[in-house]
Amino acid sequence: MHDSIFTYSIIGITVWTTIYAFRNSSLEEKLIFCPRYILAEKQYHRLVTSAFLHANWRHLFFNMFGLYAFGRLIESIHGPLMFLSIYFAGIIGGDLLALWLHRNHEYRAYGASGGVCGIVFAAIFLFPGIGVSMMFIPISIPGWLYVVIFLTSEFHGTIKGKDNVGHDAHLGGAIISLATATAFKPEIVQWSPKLYAAVMLLSLGMLAYLIKNPLFLPLKTFMHFGSVSVPKKLQVPSSPAQETERVNKILDKISQKRIKSLNKEEHELLLRASRKSQSK
Repeated sequence: MHDSIFTYSIIGITVWTTIYAFRNSSLEEKLIFCPRYILAEKQYHRLVTSAFLHANWRHLFFNMFGLYAFGRLIESIHGPLMFLSIYFAGIIGGDLLALWLHRNHEYRAYGASGGVCGIVFAAIFLFPGIGVSMMFIPISIPGWLYVVIFLTSEFHGTIKGKDNVGHDAHLGGAIISLATATAFKPEIVQWSPKLYAAVMLLSLGMLAYLIKNPLFLPLKTFMHFGSVSVPKKLQVPSSPAQETERVNKILDKISQKRIKSLNKEEHELLLRASRKSQSK
């Protein structure tokens, strides 16, 4: 048996950093997740440091409670190396998925949700039969049911994007953390073979859709992505500068009003430009 010193340490550091950042906007600016800083200025530390910031007290409390409840269990039974690997794999994995999806957006995010979701997800497979209960609700949800609800709801939330929640980081964190737990304990595949296979197939399908379709275009459009016909009036302008300007305007519109705000012509122009870029 191991103690849970690393779980408590991460909770303590996260709480201290979050509270300090509440009063110091410059610290938040240095640590927050932002694709522009990461890709253009190579500030890769933001993939990790953003997990030590939170939007408000509620955000901080629920994340740290989840880490306290499940992190201690993994660390005490399986050791600190496994716990730390799963937690930070979830944080980095979730942020890498968010980085890909929002690489062309002005996007900012923070929170340890990717790592916490990864810890919860891994715990369900590391301890078969474990239940997940919501705070203040005396009902425990079977682990397998939680997994199904979690995956479908986070995937739906990622595509819709109507709330202010980083569903992409949750989804990526959970999947990468489960893969990390499997690397440490391959036996978990045998412990829950049907659930594990279902989760992996569903997860890979979701990731394939999100990676291939980062602008969250409708599924019907995605399925026929390689054979979209473009009306003559939407032919790409002869000038590359004009084409770039029109595409940038469409991307700006998406970042402000989401993909649903585009009309049919804008959709088709964006598809044509994207297909041209892929062929290079």
